[in-house]
Amino acid sequence: MNTIQCIDSGLSEYGVTWEKQERLMHEIIELKLANQRLPEAERLITPGYLLIVEHPPVYTLGKSGETQNLLLNSTQLAEKQISFYKTNRGGDITFHGPGQLVCYPVLDLENFGMGLRQYIYNMEESVIRALARFEIVGSRDPDATGVWLDVGLPTARKICAIGVKSSRHVTMHGFALNVNTDLKYFSFMNPCGITDKGVTSMEKELGMTVGFSEVKKAVLHCFLEIFDAKVNFSLP
Repeated sequence: MNTIQCIDSGLSEYGVTWEKQERLMHEIIELKLANQRLPEAERLITPGYLLIVEHPPVYTLGKSGETQNLLLNSTQLAEKQISFYKTNRGGDITFHGPGQLVCYPVLDLENFGMGLRQYIYNMEESVIRALARFEIVGSRDPDATGVWLDVGLPTARKICAIGVKSSRHVTMHGFALNVNTDLKYFSFMNPCGITDKGVTSMEKELGMTVGFSEVKKAVLHCFLEIFDAKVNFSLP
């Protein structure tokens, strides 16, 4: 069973968290490269991390994204106190903000015996199982990553976005679940480049504010269960 170091940073600026992910990813890759020069019996197990955060309002654009999917210019972003980053993850544009649970696994997938497709599937499954604990039925859309409600219906809407980067089987970026997120921010963009489906939150679906810490515990439990891992906690 693998051990994952969980770092709960609370409210953290996007750029700071991105830099932390890059540092941890580089650390794991350097260890993997060093291991290749050692006899198998002397090789060290690469560590794994799970960063859990909320971000101040920020739009992030994936490397294959289109800038026109952000419907605000730089002046309007400044007026609304929203940051904007072009990132190195897959996917198009997304929003992060208070009330949204963002999880960034920085993992060596070789330790888990899986490829990137299975990894994304497992992240989706973690959220689907966690949502079920709150009587919300999440599912997958065969044409788009993430977790959705009412797939295949005119009312289809996304509740969790996923975007990742992988290098030498080491991951960064991750998933963002709308818990008590202010959904007005999604009206200023085409979420993930999609114009014909809506966005929702647990708060909207349940008609009440949801206990953020309870959702965090549920997601973490389901994530560890699916990845067959145990967790250690540390300070940011």
